[in-house]
Amino acid sequence: MFDHRKYRPFTPIRLTDRTWPDKQITSAPDWCSVDLRDGNQALINPMNIEQKTRMFLLLVKLGFKEIEVGFPSASQPDFDFVRKLINEDMIPDDVTIQILTQAREDLISRSYEALKGAKQAIVHVYNSTSTVQREQVFGMDRDGIKAIAVQGAKWVREYASQNPETHWSFQYSPESFTGTEMDYAVEVCDAVIAEWKPETGRKVIINLPATVEVSTPNVYADQIEYFCRHISQREHITISLHTHNDRGCGVAAAELAVMAGADRVEGTLIGNGERTGNMDIVTMGMNLYSQGVDPELDFSNIKEIIEVVEFCTELPVSARHPWAGELVYTAFSGSHQDAIRKSISYHEQHNLEHWDVAYLPIDPRDIGREYEAVVRINSQSGKGGVALVLERDYGIQLPKWMHGAISKVVQKASENTGAEITSLQIKSLYDEHFAAIDPQWALSGYDLHTDAGIVKGTFKVPAVQPPLQGKGTGAIEALVQALEAAYGVTIRVTHFDENALTEGTNAQAQACIALDINGSTYCSVITAEDTSAASLQAVLSAFSRRQIEQVHAA
Repeated sequence: MFDHRKYRPFTPIRLTDRTWPDKQITSAPDWCSVDLRDGNQALINPMNIEQKTRMFLLLVKLGFKEIEVGFPSASQPDFDFVRKLINEDMIPDDVTIQILTQAREDLISRSYEALKGAKQAIVHVYNSTSTVQREQVFGMDRDGIKAIAVQGAKWVREYASQNPETHWSFQYSPESFTGTEMDYAVEVCDAVIAEWKPETGRKVIINLPATVEVSTPNVYADQIEYFCRHISQREHITISLHTHNDRGCGVAAAELAVMAGADRVEGTLIGNGERTGNMDIVTMGMNLYSQGVDPELDFSNIKEIIEVVEFCTELPVSARHPWAGELVYTAFSGSHQDAIRKSISYHEQHNLEHWDVAYLPIDPRDIGREYEAVVRINSQSGKGGVALVLERDYGIQLPKWMHGAISKVVQKASENTGAEITSLQIKSLYDEHFAAIDPQWALSGYDLHTDAGIVKGTFKVPAVQPPLQGKGTGAIEALVQALEAAYGVTIRVTHFDENALTEGTNAQAQACIALDINGSTYCSVITAEDTSAASLQAVLSAFSRRQIEQVHAA
């Protein structure tokens, strides 16, 4: 049954002098949310009054100035909700509600009944114009379909004149615009525009739906540019878009179509809608935001948006949803984690004017995300990510040569469990393998004195009796020589870093050391008030890990 020959490619229009590829979006389009109509229509369980109200209030809060609130002539719940908004004075003065109706007089009459008393409203009328709808659904020719559109436009105008207390705007959609011959789509819309006379000052919106996404976004952009060139009274009308996501390109199609000349975009928050969904306004708005363009919608609290959308639609938001998903600002790859850590540090050091961080197209804090969600550690993670977690969550700054050692311990733990390692688990592993001091190897006292440039030392630890004694060019070398003599091993200090963590009389010092003992490496990190004690204890702790390993091996 899986046979591609059953389908044929969509035939694009011929537009060899297209100009939209050279355009750039520099300002936000007019937005219209259709969450309460198109989005609601596509739900398994349509929204109840509580859910609709919560969604409406969110849309207003986000800054939408045009909101399609329902199809009141086709649904009593929609009718009742429109009446609730008007009767309870819930519509701000700068917000215009929009309703949808088919081009039938009884439905148009009922729509005006629902809108009675509104300060301003958009009446959105539509009928299908595509070839497949004309031939297979309505069995009508071009003239018959155009007559439906014109008659619907007349009824919309006539009923508006009977209700002069409301400031009316008119909107027409040639449904399935993308499947309609472009010259015919222009012809039908010209006829509707002639009825509404936008040149007299009335706002007229011509909405061009990709009711079903039938081709690539560039083809839709060509159709929009063609339409904008040929439609009459272009300067007096608003060209609107309504894309769907059947091919997964609803946002891309809308973006290219805005470049092609459109003024307005209809869509839903998070893209809920028929089949694969409507154009996702959060995605398109944040796309603009990431390019330094004000979307004129406030997405600063993305968690609230997700919470309301999930409550109202009873559908989960994907963890990988663009911009909004739970995992969007999470890096599992070790190389990504390392790059994020270094890039963020570079930003802080150089106080850059514009955000330009590796793997993070925006600052997650702009939309209410926290850096705690940026890096998570599993068996695929690298040394940079582990170091970032320790530094970010606990203020533990380790020299770069230690990143690999701690990463190996964390990665092994993750491989053993097959699960993600939490921040607390990373800290616990760090303490256990690098920072903890075995009581038997705790430095209880030491004595150092210099004779002819040689440091001689005595070191007291519970594990060794009598006390260790050794000499060298410094305290560390003296302790290393003492351990070599006592245990018959060869020890080489491969890395050593010491730095002050605080200032003052109670200043803390951190000593990090790596010892090569008979070819195996052991590391430790010790913090103490006495810098010499920190260094000596670091040697002892690293050596103790070797001794513990030997016991376990035996």
